[in-house]
Amino acid sequence: MLIAFNKPFGVISQFTPEHPGQRTLKEFGFPKKVYPIGRLDADSEGLLLLSDEGLLNALLLNPARAHPREYWAQVERVPTPETLRKLEEGVVIRGRKTLPARAWILDPQPDIPPRVPPIRFRKTVPTCWIALELIEGKNRQVRRMTAAVGHPTLRLIRVRIGNFRLGDLAPGQWRILTPAERAQVLGASSQGQVSSITTGAQETC
Repeated sequence: MLIAFNKPFGVISQFTPEHPGQRTLKEFGFPKKVYPIGRLDADSEGLLLLSDEGLLNALLLNPARAHPREYWAQVERVPTPETLRKLEEGVVIRGRKTLPARAWILDPQPDIPPRVPPIRFRKTVPTCWIALELIEGKNRQVRRMTAAVGHPTLRLIRVRIGNFRLGDLAPGQWRILTPAERAQVLGASSQGQVSSITTGAQETC
């Protein structure tokens, strides 16, 4: 079973709270024995996969497989082409250079309903939606990458895993993927099949 879930802001990617009052996956009525594949931080939104198949964790998250994930980030100010190239070539965060990625300005800019609670907004500082396609997911990677090039992330939404897009799945809603949709999730890899898969891979953005 493979499930697509549009994780809302403020929900942690686990079933057990770490602190009193935390919103968890438990409130959304998932089938028994499913667990999230990777994670999204509480302040990130969008596509989260859940499954009862343990092998999928390694198949989708091991960077050696170059399995793409696309994020839309609302950042402060409008990045220049040079700044986007820096994101694509890799930036150093926590003493480590990120793997090559794709980065572009969304044109047209997406019309996304306001977040609750709203993002920080400053009248004198414009915002811009950019897209980043990554094949890794270190701790708060997108936010650290955009901050490293001078464009702090105000809002972050994962919109695609592999070739499967979040589409019109509403925040807080989930559904079991069809065989065709499952193939879209699993079939995208810029490096093809690898013979060795490391288990226990994790991601967070």
